[in-house]
Amino acid sequence: MKYRSVLASLPFMVSLTFSSTVAAQQTEDPLAPINMRIHAFNDYMDKHLLRPVAVGYRRYMPAPVRTGVDNFFSNIDDIGVFANNILQGKFGDAASDTGRIVINTTIGIVGVLDLASKAGLHKHNEDFGQTLGAWGIQSGPYIVIPFFGPSTFRDAFGLGVDTATNPLNYQDNVRLRNSAFVLDQINRRGEALVGESLLMGDPYIFMREAYLQQRAYDVSDGEAEEEEWDDGWEGWD
Repeated sequence: MKYRSVLASLPFMVSLTFSSTVAAQQTEDPLAPINMRIHAFNDYMDKHLLRPVAVGYRRYMPAPVRTGVDNFFSNIDDIGVFANNILQGKFGDAASDTGRIVINTTIGIVGVLDLASKAGLHKHNEDFGQTLGAWGIQSGPYIVIPFFGPSTFRDAFGLGVDTATNPLNYQDNVRLRNSAFVLDQINRRGEALVGESLLMGDPYIFMREAYLQQRAYDVSDGEAEEEEWDDGWEGWD
């Protein structure tokens, strides 16, 4: 579920300290009635299925194994990151992505070891939704996607493109492909557990504002307008 990414980024979002009251007033959410129902469904599925599995995964899976799993999927993700950096004209970052892929796929044992980061080639965060934003395409209304969570019209289309271009989805072995997908979701949800304690107030509004603020920051490469980040957390009580 996509909101795992929001939860994982909450410590970072707290450091930016935006005001939920101001943000909520400025956010247009014309699909709120539908979004809230889908949010409730996703939350139910998470509480009764994905989260318990993720808790068990972190409890019983040795940390080095979890790190290796995370590195493996991160290496796969670098392929899409490389493509989106090219599409955005960030050729220097794309060259770094290429180095990461080559190093981690070869001597890093198909990405299980992240040797590229140790060599100074740090991971970038780009997806097709960000590329569309960089091209000037507006985000459109906020939506909640079943099983995947917070999104916008633009990011939903970007998610479709990212999914269609993920090399793992072209694995002929259906069982292996599906197992990889499930393991990726469990791993990501496990990472998001650390951010749960920062959730406060209305969960739907919190997730919506955190997601939109994070995406604005991502699309602008950290150069979001200063007024987008206010100075308080009032309103979540």
